[in-house]
Amino acid sequence: MSDATTTLRELKERTAEFVRERDWEQFHTPKNLSMSIAIEAAELMEHFQWLTATESRNLSPQALADIGEELADIVIYALSLSNALGLDLSETVLDKMAKNIRKYPRDQVRGKSHKYTFYQTENK
Repeated sequence: MSDATTTLRELKERTAEFVRERDWEQFHTPKNLSMSIAIEAAELMEHFQWLTATESRNLSPQALADIGEELADIVIYALSLSNALGLDLSETVLDKMAKNIRKYPRDQVRGKSHKYTFYQTENK
């Protein structure tokens, strides 16, 4: 399986099967899953905590593997949360991207890193 050949549906089904086989649905409430995402995100941040921007782009193979595991944990919990809430993740992501396109017009934001509210007040 690779990004090029694996669908979100397949990942969601595998995640649901893993949870079901362990009778973990009882623990995989939206509250618990959202907290787990935050916890795993903090664990991911630890890998970058004291690195410079340049160092964060030039990681050892072991560091990349460790970071990949933390990122996988975040994605797995996100898939589980979308399963628990019955969200169509593809639709949700595409809707959010459309919203971001409106919030961050490329002709105004190119090369800038301000929050979207900056661009709303900039034009007034």
